[in-house]
Formats: sequence, C-alpha cells, structure tokens
Amino acid sequence: MSSSCISAMPISTPAGSVARMNDRPLHGIRVLDLTRVLAGPHAARMLCDLGAEVIKVEPPEGDITRTTWPRANSISSYFAQQNVGKRCISIDLDHTAGRELLLQLVDRCDVVIENFRPGVMDRLGLGWATLHARNPRLIYASGSGYGQTGPWVHRRAYAPVVGAESGFTKSQGDARAGDYANDPHSHADMYTALELGAAVLAALFQRERTGRGDRIDVSMAQTMLYVNEHAHDGLWTDPVPDGVIRSFRPMDYPVLTAANGESVVISGHPAENKTFDFYMESIGRPELCADPRFADTAARLHHLDDIHDLLHSWAAAMPSADAIEAAMSRNKLAVGRLRSVHDVCETDWAREREVVVEISDRGEGTMRVPNAPWRFEGSDVRVGGVPRYRGEDNRIVLAELLGLDDATLDRLESDGVLTSRLPKRTS
Repeated sequence: MSSSCISAMPISTPAGSVARMNDRPLHGIRVLDLTRVLAGPHAARMLCDLGAEVIKVEPPEGDITRTTWPRANSISSYFAQQNVGKRCISIDLDHTAGRELLLQLVDRCDVVIENFRPGVMDRLGLGWATLHARNPRLIYASGSGYGQTGPWVHRRAYAPVVGAESGFTKSQGDARAGDYANDPHSHADMYTALELGAAVLAALFQRERTGRGDRIDVSMAQTMLYVNEHAHDGLWTDPVPDGVIRSFRPMDYPVLTAANGESVVISGHPAENKTFDFYMESIGRPELCADPRFADTAARLHHLDDIHDLLHSWAAAMPSADAIEAAMSRNKLAVGRLRSVHDVCETDWAREREVVVEISDRGEGTMRVPNAPWRFEGSDVRVGGVPRYRGEDNRIVLAELLGLDDATLDRLESDGVLTSRLPKRTS
C-alpha cells in the first residue's frame, strides 16, 4: 500500500502553528534510527525534538510497541510518545536488496543508532567497519545490555534484568526491608537513552573539529552504575564512623499524610544536623531540639522511629497538603505533593510550561504525550510532527534521498523488500 493513502500532515507545535524546523539546534542532521521499544527510540526522539531529521527503519513486523494499548486509529500511545515526529520506513533486512537500500541511506546520514543484540549488525553486513568505510563521517551509536565487548556480550538484557544485575533492584528492595520487586518504570532503558543521546551530541561536536565520525558503545548495565548516586557507597570497603548518615539516605525522608488524606514527601533527612531542627520548628516542637534522645546524629538515628512518629502525628492533624507545605517551607524544607501523572499534568505549572502536548491520533482526535523538557531562547524545541504508520514514508524517503522512481519502488514492494501497514480510508 502506498503512502498516498494517508494525507501529508505538517509538523506542528502545541499551539498549532507550523514549527520552524530550521530554527532547531540539530537542523541539517539526519539520523537513521534502527532501534526498537524504548532506549534507542527515546534517544532518537531526543535528537528529533532537537531538530534532526530522524528516519525510523522498522522490520516487516514493526516495532513491538505498535501493538500496545491504549491506542486509536491503529496508533499506540506508547509508540507515539517515543517516535512522534520521525519519518517511518519499513525494510526487510533479510533481503539483499533491503540491506543495499540501507547502505545507500547510510551514505546520506550523519548518525546511525541501533540496539540489536551485539553481532547482529555485523551478521547483516551493516556493522561499524562496513558503514564507517562507506561514510567516514558517520556516528554509529549502539545501545545494548552489557556492551559490545566482554564475557556477557551475548546475554539477553531488558530493563528489569539489568536493574537486577546492576544492584538497582536490590537497593530498592533493601530500602523496603527485603521486599524485592520489579520497578514499574524501565529505568535502565530511559537512563541509557539519555546517555546515548548525550554521546551522539558529543560525537557530532567532535566531528566538527576532526571531520571524522566515531563509534559509540553504551551499556545499559554500566549506565545504571553511572547514574546510581549511591554507587560510591556500595564500593566503599573501609570503616566509617558510627552514627553517620551515609550518602544522604533519601529512603529515610518522611512521607506524611494530612487529615484530608493528601500525602506529601519532605526532602531532608530528619536525623541530620540542622535539618532535625527545621523539622521540629515546623511541627511546633522546638523544645525537642534539647531532648537527650535527639542530642546528635547518632542519637537521632537510634531514635529515628520516634522522630517519624512525631512527624506523622503532627501531619495527621494538619488539614491538607498545602498546610503541611506552608509549615515546612517556613523552615527551609522542600515539600512535594504525592500526585499521579494525570494530576501533575493538570496543574497550572504544567499548563504554563507546556509539559504535555496534544498530537494527532491520525483520526479526528488527539492524544497527549510529554513535551520535550528543554527551553531554548532562540530555538523551538517543542515536540513536532505526528506519529507515522509503519512504512508510511517508504516512497517519499526513498524517492527523495535515493532518487528511486515509481517502477523501482513498485518492484521493491512486490518483492517484499519494502512493506507497510497503513489503515484503509473509507469514503
């Protein structure tokens, strides 16, 4: 099915105007996105939001996230969040002709991002050595569970597995008295996406000086150690004094519930010097600063349950989360309301910052996804474009970049080298 079944839709900003793509920091950079699911797609979406032209290349079965719910008009909101704004083509790389098409596209791209298992790209004849020889200015970025080298190179790895292997899941469970469970969020994927995106930006900057591309190898497991602010403590083997707070211990920060059922998190360890005083001033018990039970950090840690009991009893008598925040804020303590994603996105703050944008659901309606978090004074880096169907841009991309005519494209489609899955329009 050709792309003529879907009308072209302009890249648009949340306000509905046509985005000035040439104002964006990465205008003129072209990215070939061979990634699937989350880590790679999010890294490529970052580059897309920053102005790069991102061409997502999917196999005939498509990115698995296209099958998830919620969805509308065959567009999954999960897929849309990570891939909005990209051009989507679908090439069967098991075909020799498909691999040749990809090689020709590489000649015209600045960046290739892939998250296949290590060795797959080499097996396809699309590895670093091959692509670098064709395009020495190419940045070739790979994201994988344990990296492109080492004894774990061929282990299968997904975010929950990497969380377990990197100490993250154990640390969370230890903070819950040994209640070990998978986190609902794919931290290893999302943190890796950020490190992968940052590395690509650094490589592009380096290329400006050297004229040469580079290979980037980012490991999910290494990323989880890199972003773990408590890794230094886990690696510390020497003794430490008794009665000290190691690495801030945010798991000890209180979660308090007001009389109306609203809950808040207070940032600050209640056993810390000075911070304890701030808590006691906030709850109207300054005399407890002289209580022998709370004379120093060691004593306060020994009686930490008593401190938490004081805080919870006080909070239960406060009318609301706002009242708790007002009292704590007067004493230099930061307070955060316990909210759902939906709740925070309905706040005045979210509306003023445009933290959520409405994008087309490819029908008559819209769906909401998070906006890019950056604000540039002189560039428009808000989310732009629409989520595309698999193979929707086959013809326009290959005609535009490779100069293929209709007869050639027809033959590639009939041979199964190019595939698409576009909804049928009813008249």
